[in-house]
Amino acid sequence: MAQDLYDKVVAYIIENQNKFYRLAFSYVQNQEDALDAVQSAVCKALEHYGELKNRAAIRTWIYRIVVNESLSILRERGRTVLTGEEAQKEEPYEEKGFEQPDEDLYTHINRLEQDVQEIIKLRFYEELSLQEIAQIMEMNLNTVKSKLYRGLKALRIAVQEVDI
Repeated sequence: MAQDLYDKVVAYIIENQNKFYRLAFSYVQNQEDALDAVQSAVCKALEHYGELKNRAAIRTWIYRIVVNESLSILRERGRTVLTGEEAQKEEPYEEKGFEQPDEDLYTHINRLEQDVQEIIKLRFYEELSLQEIAQIMEMNLNTVKSKLYRGLKALRIAVQEVDI
């Protein structure tokens, strides 16, 4: 029974590794950090697969781990003081097969509150349902809906201001 769950987790990870990378990259905006986040998330998922109570929740469970690992890297990066060459601006990395969304729109999304950013990214870039997002974010479904619609309204206003 446990081996069957382990095999399902492994199969899901292999099948969706590009999605996990894309999600992590959307948070950390850096190839190495995104790869680190995915690697850490995969390791944690494989170490703790036995704690998964609902076999149907593999998707939301792993997405939550990837999001948490990405946020952890961002928190660590915030505590790190760069010196010398490290402080120079990093060159943007273009990943083949991963088109960066419209820079203006993506910039506007990144200006929103952190939880609103997460909801918009999970909904539109990862195409998750609102119920799945609520599980991943550990929020009430109605809270997710209200934050999503408030964020979309703010984006609409910001984009209209740019177009004027």
